[in-house]
Amino acid sequence: MQSMTSTENKLQPQEPLSRESLDLAAKHVGDILTLAVEHSDLHAAVVVFDTQCALAAALTEAYRRALPKAAFINFDAVAPQEIMAAFQLLKASDLVVLIQSTNFRLDAFRIRVELFKRALKVIEHPHLSRMPGLQANYYIDSLAYDPAYYRGTGNALKARIDRARCGAVESGGELLVFAAPFQPAKMNVGDYSKMNNVGGQFPIGEVFTEAQDLESVNGRVRVFVFGDTTFTVNEPAKPITLVVSRGRVTDVIDSTPEFDQVLANIRADEGEVWVRELGFGLNRAFNQERLVSDIGTYERMCGIHLSLGAKHALYKKPAFNRRIAKHHVDIFAVTESVTLDDEVVYRNGAWQV
Repeated sequence: MQSMTSTENKLQPQEPLSRESLDLAAKHVGDILTLAVEHSDLHAAVVVFDTQCALAAALTEAYRRALPKAAFINFDAVAPQEIMAAFQLLKASDLVVLIQSTNFRLDAFRIRVELFKRALKVIEHPHLSRMPGLQANYYIDSLAYDPAYYRGTGNALKARIDRARCGAVESGGELLVFAAPFQPAKMNVGDYSKMNNVGGQFPIGEVFTEAQDLESVNGRVRVFVFGDTTFTVNEPAKPITLVVSRGRVTDVIDSTPEFDQVLANIRADEGEVWVRELGFGLNRAFNQERLVSDIGTYERMCGIHLSLGAKHALYKKPAFNRRIAKHHVDIFAVTESVTLDDEVVYRNGAWQV
């Protein structure tokens, strides 16, 4: 897959999804509503949608089936004030669903953040136009919610990460070593019982952390996909090898012009390229062969991803000034195995916890 250019303001017509895909989407959406966000008819629901791409149309139909009593608002057919007024009528624990071919803007109103402040549940599906054709089917597959898998594997991984003293990623003959304990792991597994907010961006499926001491990260890692400057998945013809020394990228082997530009942008703003997040993706709908172009969606891919750049909103490091830390670029590792201490937790494309 080559990187997609940013054409979100000139969306191309797409073939409607099949009836089978619609039926599957409706099933998965129903499970998300019931099992993940625990919505019921005791609470109101508002679905804001657009009709600019086939996947958005399919998801809108799926939610119409699952939420027959909800209010549905076409984002492109009403004034922003009407949408805001609909939100104002909602009460705590009511639900808002955002189905977006691109990304909805309501002036300075940060939709999900502001809705969370009002204790509303939020399900957000952004950038759907980036995933046409077969990718739309992968996306629908990724919405399947298996609470036993996500919560069981997620909690087991978090427990193992939180007590680990070190870890390593074996990457096609290369080894990236984390020679320090990790930050307490965060989970995105559809369990909101201990969280301030209910919902977020879907699909879900991730546990993530980073080394407490970023300079403890050394070695090499092979990268088969990275997020490019248009925030889309870029798959080079052959994996790129990064050389990491004391937590920084010091050399790149088999790079591409697009990846060189990513690194140049980071260095221009931050001086050097740090490796920060260590992400354990859980979503089995995505792997090295089943890719989607939207980087924020593909981030849930079953396997390991890392971030380049000093920016990470959830883990504060005194050395990184917020004004300087501007970049958080996801990269995806060729992953043969992952170990925490001396225990293998990932092998043969699956988590072993």
